[in-house]
Amino acid sequence: MSKVVVIDDEPFILMMLEDRLRSEGISVVTLREGRNALEVIRRERPDLVILDWMMPEVSGLEICASIKRDPDLKDIPIFMLTAKGEDTHERLGLECGVTRYITKPFSPKALIEMVKKVVGK
Repeated sequence: MSKVVVIDDEPFILMMLEDRLRSEGISVVTLREGRNALEVIRRERPDLVILDWMMPEVSGLEICASIKRDPDLKDIPIFMLTAKGEDTHERLGLECGVTRYITKPFSPKALIEMVKKVVGK
């Protein structure tokens, strides 16, 4: 079964993505903050990580950089889901190693379709 880790401090987004992904037969692990993200990602070995950029304590960009520096995790695709819609932010995300940069508000249906392509559903 495909597995996705979703890290976002907005409970509604976590619930909505968890419900939609599970309805597609995808296993989901959710986190409301980034502090323990690397531990969870190492333990779960997901097929995809969906990250919010702006979170308390540890940003999505910091988590992305940590994933890409780790030889065991660096090949995991990352979607950055963020309200930061400026070109400079998108460039920073892509330079960090983000696979897809998706700005909020977003189309849940389109996001789920992108996830399915990446995880092979």
